[in-house]
Amino acid sequence: MPLPFLTADRAFDADAQDIALPFDDHDSWRRPYRPGPWRVAAAAGLLLLASFVLLAAMIITLAGSLSGASACFVLAAVMIGGALRLLRVGAWVSLHGVRRVGFFRTTTVPWASTAAVRTVQQPVKWLGFPRTVQGQALVVVRRSGEPLPPLVTDHNADFLARAEAFERATDTIEAWGDEYRTG
Repeated sequence: MPLPFLTADRAFDADAQDIALPFDDHDSWRRPYRPGPWRVAAAAGLLLLASFVLLAAMIITLAGSLSGASACFVLAAVMIGGALRLLRVGAWVSLHGVRRVGFFRTTTVPWASTAAVRTVQQPVKWLGFPRTVQGQALVVVRRSGEPLPPLVTDHNADFLARAEAFERATDTIEAWGDEYRTG
């Protein structure tokens, strides 16, 4: 029995085969997957720590030491900014191209500059640490041949122990690449 309302994922009458992502606006940048539990837990931990630093800053302010309080406020602001940036890390797609958002650096590649977007077996970093393990990575092959770090891996903070979510996300990004690279 169809229900006459819009769902959170797609419009009621939209066919899932017709669109690469369940959004009507392809001009805006979208992450085709949810942030993983490891990434959310790390950001939540940073925000919890920032709340304790803000509490310490308030106590230091009431004690009368403004220089110490301002240092605590700056530290808390850096921690909150780091937590928010950590939540934005990942692969983003739009009509214009694919974007790899890192913690310190963002790289955007227009679809016209890509030769392929594919999943490959290769050594990948485990949760972003220097230790590497054998895994899968979604890579963008540029027409110019310049290397680009993997967009996402099956061992990063979004997909560790979530193989099905990794497959769905990589299939979706590859579908966007196939759709917009050719025209």
